[in-house]
Amino acid sequence: MPKNALYAQSGGVTPVINASAFGVIHAARQHRDRIGTVYAAENGVLGILNERLIDTAQLSDAQLALLKNAPGGAFGSCRHKLKHGAELKRLFEVFAAHDIGYLFYNGGGDSADTCLKVAEYAQYQGLELTAVHVPKTIDNDLPLTDNSPGFGSVAKYVATSIREAGLDVASMASSSTKVFILEVMGRHTGWIAAAAGLASDRDGAPPHLILTPEVPFEAGRFLKAVQETVARVGYCAIVASEGLRDTHGVFLSDAGSTDAFGHAQLGGVAPLLANLIKTELHHKCHWAVADYLQRAARHIASATDLAQAIAVGEAAVHYALAGIKSVMPAIVREDSEPYRWRLEPVPLLDVANREKPLPLEYLTSDGMHLSAAGRDYFLPLLQGEAPPPYLDGLPAYPSWQFELVSPRLTGFNAV
Repeated sequence: MPKNALYAQSGGVTPVINASAFGVIHAARQHRDRIGTVYAAENGVLGILNERLIDTAQLSDAQLALLKNAPGGAFGSCRHKLKHGAELKRLFEVFAAHDIGYLFYNGGGDSADTCLKVAEYAQYQGLELTAVHVPKTIDNDLPLTDNSPGFGSVAKYVATSIREAGLDVASMASSSTKVFILEVMGRHTGWIAAAAGLASDRDGAPPHLILTPEVPFEAGRFLKAVQETVARVGYCAIVASEGLRDTHGVFLSDAGSTDAFGHAQLGGVAPLLANLIKTELHHKCHWAVADYLQRAARHIASATDLAQAIAVGEAAVHYALAGIKSVMPAIVREDSEPYRWRLEPVPLLDVANREKPLPLEYLTSDGMHLSAAGRDYFLPLLQGEAPPPYLDGLPAYPSWQFELVSPRLTGFNAV
């Protein structure tokens, strides 16, 4: 009898994470002689620990295809740092109870760590399990891969947003708002903010300033740049990463708390910058925080990003069936013009708990604008449109309702 497979989503979702779910499940269905039931965990690793599993056979092929067009996490996600001891032991009890031989864990850097823990435990205990990490993160900070599925669509969203908002501000700047700030995600890296620089297609076009964690924030230098831009262009549109740090490495907007993985919770850098501008330069300033809107914007997804999200899911299954375990499908760029890429497995040991910073060469020497090298890197990732179906003028997204399989173990209280 073939072993069963388990797929789970983890961490913050992306506009195309469900496309990776499609890739995994669809590929597994092509190998029914080697993979039995394909389960999905409800709410990531918490669903595994609590034995809340979904038999994906509930989805017809037509319903399965809908995953490619849907934002959010169809099966639910979570932020939970898997603990050694009771939790790892429980995980493998669930695997044994449901004859799981393959684990496909879809997430970012912290999820890679979880997947690696599971793989190492299986190897140490001599247990039969093939674990493969399926990459995704809008932050684009996974190492050993050219880019991360989810990033291209978010980059497309923020570049579009700052271009449109800039036109709005420009039309009112003579009598009203002079400065607009768009805060985007990026706790430790500035990939998303830098990609917004693609919106500037001519001299004087927004964004006029880009602020990233890789370039220490200096108030005086920033205010001078804002003032010079207003004097030259008439207004100033800014994109800022949430993780801006001062010259001492301290977050500008540290809220004083941490998440499940010990990461600092950030309290919003845009209002801090706006207040600084109003106080020191006396310009009327508006700000917005993209927040969940950027990672949920499936309506403006990049076709390139969608294709890569599906491909990494499919590749994970192919690697597992070939006996390649404890790896992540990495995207390798072969050329930028025309854009060509391929996938190859990289060891999870070299991915987990590591971050890839934005190269400073992707910014100009002042650290506040996108360079030619940065434009060459980012531009292919935004290419192509892949709109979802529309109904009554709005995106027609499915509402997922799944029945859970009957539990075979006693309860476990994982939160």
